[in-house]
Amino acid sequence: MKKLISILTASMMVFFLAGCTKDCESDVIRNYNIGGLFSITGNWSSLGIPSQEAMRLGLIDVNAYLEDRGSNVRFTTTLSDTQLDTSLAKSAIERAFTEYGIRFIIGPQSSAELAAIKDYANANKILVVSQGSTASSLAIANDAIFRFCPGDGVEGNAMAQTMFASGKSVVISLARSDAGNRGLQQSVGNAFAAFGGQVEALNSYSTTNTDFSVVLAQLKAKILQYTSTVGSDGIAVYLASFDEAKILFEQASTDPIFSTVKWYGGDGIVLSNVLLSSNIACAFAASTQFFAPNFGLPLTPNPQLANIAASINTNTGIEPDAYALSVYDIMWVLAKTIANHPNSMDDFSKLKTAFVSEANQHYGITGPVVLNANGDRSTGSFDYYGIVLEAGTYRWKLVGKSL
Repeated sequence: MKKLISILTASMMVFFLAGCTKDCESDVIRNYNIGGLFSITGNWSSLGIPSQEAMRLGLIDVNAYLEDRGSNVRFTTTLSDTQLDTSLAKSAIERAFTEYGIRFIIGPQSSAELAAIKDYANANKILVVSQGSTASSLAIANDAIFRFCPGDGVEGNAMAQTMFASGKSVVISLARSDAGNRGLQQSVGNAFAAFGGQVEALNSYSTTNTDFSVVLAQLKAKILQYTSTVGSDGIAVYLASFDEAKILFEQASTDPIFSTVKWYGGDGIVLSNVLLSSNIACAFAASTQFFAPNFGLPLTPNPQLANIAASINTNTGIEPDAYALSVYDIMWVLAKTIANHPNSMDDFSKLKTAFVSEANQHYGITGPVVLNANGDRSTGSFDYYGIVLEAGTYRWKLVGKSL
């Protein structure tokens, strides 16, 4: 067998046995191009860069296995840097389809980008699988969109339960004005209220905002208001953001009022290298015991998880999280779908059904996938990461897990 980047487990290899017989009847290679839409040089590149590498490793492993089995199916990839920009994401999928005939897309990673491309994907029957989108507004049955991470309802409930269980009776939330972060703000608020807490949701701020003085003034007024009734220990501040949290934290650090309460975040900021680049922002995060959730890996990991994660870390300098690692699983499920269901390629409804079937049978490096009726990962636990100062350096550290 040709050398693979990772030694594939039997559970990941056996699925091709059924499809190989038909493929081996012809020597003509059937190539399928898979597009990747990731933020490589823009906001949230801490997910985009390792996602790109996970896709590269998946491509090598899938093709090596297919060649060894004598299959005539092969894959190539075409990648686009969306910079988390909705217009770039839309132009990227249009170019992928019209210029390269691509019918399979991994990404984009944000809900705002996914919302921008979903109509085009549906109209042109392009199967799109996101590794990072969580917005409940995109949980739509029978469309072209699938997501390999839990939606904001799952994450929001976990965060709300954690805050409420720690004695918080009021949550004041603020969010970046995009579909994913607004969705998290709403889901956290709904869940916290259901637990019996009180919610103050501030108006969302612009995606291009760099001056948070107005937002912080509103937040300060609410903190002072509720401090007089429940005390600072009873207040939680929840921030749904991307890398702009660095600037917001820097500006918040100038007023001691903001450090009197505990802060929590959404998945868009967790493990951000941009946040680590500012000692001022990190000091504020540490002083408020800030932490944010990351989609958790299974307690009993796939034997190949360590190999793939180590390769991504070595090649990018970024420790991959479950969102990025799920890209590797997406590559395998797409390969399983295409190789095992050749008769579904011209029938989009059958293709989507085959994809769900293969996903639900797949135990990958992120664990069992299992999609719900809307095509989203149905379950998930969360690891909580906070900013800590160790040996004079700020870094992200695992500080807890969801209840």
